[in-house]
Amino acid sequence: MKTSASHRLGELAKLFLKLGFIGFGGPVAHIAMIEDEVVKRRRWLTREHFLDLLGATNLIPGPNSTEMAIHVGYVYGGWLGLIIAGISFILPAVLITGIFAWVYVTYSTLPQLAPLLYGIKPAVFAIILNALWVLAKKAVKTRKLLVIAFGVALLVLVFRLNEIIALLIGGLLGMIWLRTGKTGELPGESANFLIASFGAGAALQTTTAVATSVMTASIANVTLWQLWWFFLKVGSVLFGGGYLLVAFLQGELVEQYGWLTQQQLLDAIAIGQFTPGPVLSTATFIGYVIAGVPGAIVATGGIFLPSFFFTAILNPLIPFLRSSKWTSAFLDSVNVSAVALMVVVTLQLGIATLTLTKAPFVDFLAVIIAIISAVFLIRFKVNSAWLVGGGAIIGLLTSLFK
Repeated sequence: MKTSASHRLGELAKLFLKLGFIGFGGPVAHIAMIEDEVVKRRRWLTREHFLDLLGATNLIPGPNSTEMAIHVGYVYGGWLGLIIAGISFILPAVLITGIFAWVYVTYSTLPQLAPLLYGIKPAVFAIILNALWVLAKKAVKTRKLLVIAFGVALLVLVFRLNEIIALLIGGLLGMIWLRTGKTGELPGESANFLIASFGAGAALQTTTAVATSVMTASIANVTLWQLWWFFLKVGSVLFGGGYLLVAFLQGELVEQYGWLTQQQLLDAIAIGQFTPGPVLSTATFIGYVIAGVPGAIVATGGIFLPSFFFTAILNPLIPFLRSSKWTSAFLDSVNVSAVALMVVVTLQLGIATLTLTKAPFVDFLAVIIAIISAVFLIRFKVNSAWLVGGGAIIGLLTSLFK
């Protein structure tokens, strides 16, 4: 029985509002939760289609998890679904961050959320591991793709290569390797194309750096237009997620423009990490600190608008990319490279979540929470919302009885 358009839009709004409220743990966790809901539980997308969207999304600027929500909205609900899914996923984080910003400006302090996060993080880690295993089984179709995945992971872990560059290397080299037989040799023209691509990328990076140095202002005369333009610019060129966002904000808002103090920036980043949903909701906090409610609105709109634009352009191109043998090989390579990047992030998250800085060096309670969450998720198919809520309760109780 086919569902009506309005029913589909309602389903999208309900699902992504829920994910927006429980989406702790960063983009990898968000993507794991989205995959669980739209592939496993609701079957709106096949796992192969989901992987195609994930791989392609990693190639455009903006928050990956938000763009995946927008992709799902477009696939399931058309253009209105694209807008509703994206806004629904972003809205909870923006509202919660806005409340914290009001508390911060009014009382010059931040609430203590560490006990809740202590219990939530191990549960989220289990959710990510489960999704990662399922996605990896679909993405690693051949031994060559497995080699590509290992290569990309090594580039990021050992050589500290930028994630987007590692992803492009995996995609381009994988495309050439998969389409040139068993020799594994790179044809001269293909190698020249690869060099030209990275040359163009370097030129684009230089152009972006020059563009970001054009606008200057002081906190005393910041206009809403300047605030909106700054965050629109950041949202349009932001590869690499939250860590690169910190670099942008530090270099411009604090050092160049003087719109924020160093402490205000650190507090804004802390709120972005503590609250559920996209870390780019940090823009809401900063906008409120600088210019109140209007500032929060324009900063939020500016940083998220490019994600809707880029995703709307990219989504219709996915079938074309899959239909061509060369671009299909590129997409397969990008998909497995994206999974490799998720493995790297998950490894780092596991170390941060399950270890201590002093003896016994293992956080046994966190390990127990992660194992119990994994059992409930895999054996009993418990929804991730209950796991996040249960982890939060355990974390709160642990703090009370210390």
